[in-house]
Amino acid sequence: MSRGKVIVGMSGGVDSAVTAYLLKVAGFEVIGITLKSWTAGSSKCCEIDEASRTAAMLGITYYPWNTVACFHDYVTKPFVADYEAGRTPNPCVECNRYVKWDQLLAVAASMQADYVATGHYAVIEQLPNGRYTLKQGADGRKDQSYMLYKLTQEQLARTILPLGRLTKQEVRDIARKAGLNVADKEESQEICFVTEGSYTDYIEEYSDKDLTAAGNFVDEAGKVLGRHKGIIHYTVGQRKGLGLALGYPAYVKEIRAAANEVVVSREEGLYTDEVLCENLCFMSLSDIAPGEVVSVQVKIRYHHAGAAARLQRVGEDRIQIRFAEPVRAPAPGQSAVFYDDEGRIIGGGKIIA
Repeated sequence: MSRGKVIVGMSGGVDSAVTAYLLKVAGFEVIGITLKSWTAGSSKCCEIDEASRTAAMLGITYYPWNTVACFHDYVTKPFVADYEAGRTPNPCVECNRYVKWDQLLAVAASMQADYVATGHYAVIEQLPNGRYTLKQGADGRKDQSYMLYKLTQEQLARTILPLGRLTKQEVRDIARKAGLNVADKEESQEICFVTEGSYTDYIEEYSDKDLTAAGNFVDEAGKVLGRHKGIIHYTVGQRKGLGLALGYPAYVKEIRAAANEVVVSREEGLYTDEVLCENLCFMSLSDIAPGEVVSVQVKIRYHHAGAAARLQRVGEDRIQIRFAEPVRAPAPGQSAVFYDDEGRIIGGGKIIA
């Protein structure tokens, strides 16, 4: 007897293939879906071929699903806009919330499925207060909870993440034993929609602004130190590629898009013990009340180990983070994700300062 119908997002890689395999073995009726976010002629077209072959090997139904317009509106358009404004975006965070989960649940509704599933490394838990949250995955090097902090309670309630308690090596071992064609396939690239050239080439192609205009490198006091080649070539914390000979290592501290300036400093200038964020989302808690102070661990980027901090609401959609020790180079546009001491997500927001 089937345990229910589940829509599995299949990217053509080993993680989603093993997800589909494990769910089928567990007794679910599995339907594989590839969310097609690219136009004809893209090198990503092979993803559909790989996913289709995997689905055939597993004996499950498979369909591609067009999400080109949605992906443009929620991922690539804001990605370009953020770089135009001097921010460093997290396209995967937006894609997961507004494209992958929204679209997989739309497929589930059309096919009368009970659940959706992906190959992300994170664990879903329902807490005593009734709310759903994500806990960091067992494989610390692969944990993807940070990228999923924007998922809603409704989305989490209908999601299965079979890989959360597995390591990447265990996933590959399962794929080999199952005879899956993608068992040894390499990891996908970081920015999936930049398939040719660099991210700056992509931004220049799709922006209607002149982003190649040179401007000034300045120090923290505003003194001109040299010329830069356009703000999209720089991110906060960057050292390489500045082309400055100052007699000391210089790092990007701030990007001032309106003035077309890149502020540089010594490395110690990158550290701060306060960060402000907005566009708030909450998971284990429904909210943080005005005046309430919450002790947390905060990750300010995907590969950040996390740091002890205290949260306090300072506006309708703003939280101030005060770290116990200064953190290095928090970048506007990146996400700050709040965890409890057990590795469960409390919430998160987008860094603005």
